[in-house]
Amino acid sequence: MLHLNQIHRVFNEGTPDEKIALDNINLTLDKGDFVTVIGSNGAGKSTLMNIISGVMLPDHGQVELDGKDVTYMTEYNRSKMIGRVFQDPMAGTAPSMTIEENLAIAYSRNKRRSLRLGVTKKRRELFQEVLESLHLGLEDRLNAKVGMLSGGERQALSLLMATFTEPSILLLDEHTAALDPARAELITNLTQEIVDKYHLTTLMVTHNMQQALDLGNRLIMMDKGQIILEVNEEQKAKLSIEDLLNEFQRIRGTKMASDRALLS
Repeated sequence: MLHLNQIHRVFNEGTPDEKIALDNINLTLDKGDFVTVIGSNGAGKSTLMNIISGVMLPDHGQVELDGKDVTYMTEYNRSKMIGRVFQDPMAGTAPSMTIEENLAIAYSRNKRRSLRLGVTKKRRELFQEVLESLHLGLEDRLNAKVGMLSGGERQALSLLMATFTEPSILLLDEHTAALDPARAELITNLTQEIVDKYHLTTLMVTHNMQQALDLGNRLIMMDKGQIILEVNEEQKAKLSIEDLLNEFQRIRGTKMASDRALLS
């Protein structure tokens, strides 16, 4: 499904500010895997997401998706196979367009383009049906500008837009970090429901260790551009936040960087 082979990326190479963002990363996600990714700031988590999505190219290594080498495929072409939700609720949607117009764009992401009307009666009925699953009343606000929605509503819409065409892989880049606790819980629950419904292969970066333990069937820990720990479903079920912090200290010989979000 997704295979990363020896992915390496360096920023500011040959300067005093040189930083190895990803250090020969190897990672495989099988179909239906839901992998959570933790690590302190600067561990390489967002760079990993950017390499997979095509925002950034590796210095060397290979990205394979659905058995196809996509390492040098453009982000635009790769987006037909990838759904992504960002930390910022303002990202991933067009605020000046209506809810149904945003959904029409997302719906056409993996389809052949044509000059036909983007929002037909049949599509509008589909959009209302999928919006009802969010339980936010958005199905009755199809003509509302997305910029008028709350952060939680926009993030819920972004999640729906990223998933209702059932992408080959779903990338969740700290997608609840900018929300208040109540809305973060709402989006977390919606994530679980949607991933289960469509059996989506998912990679989720989070600073919230409890969220990383509660969601998914695998967990990886990153530090300084490396995957330093991989945990399977059986092992994950037995772990606590304290166990993860102790494991980091055992591997690295130091405590994980102080970051209150890690303990939330």
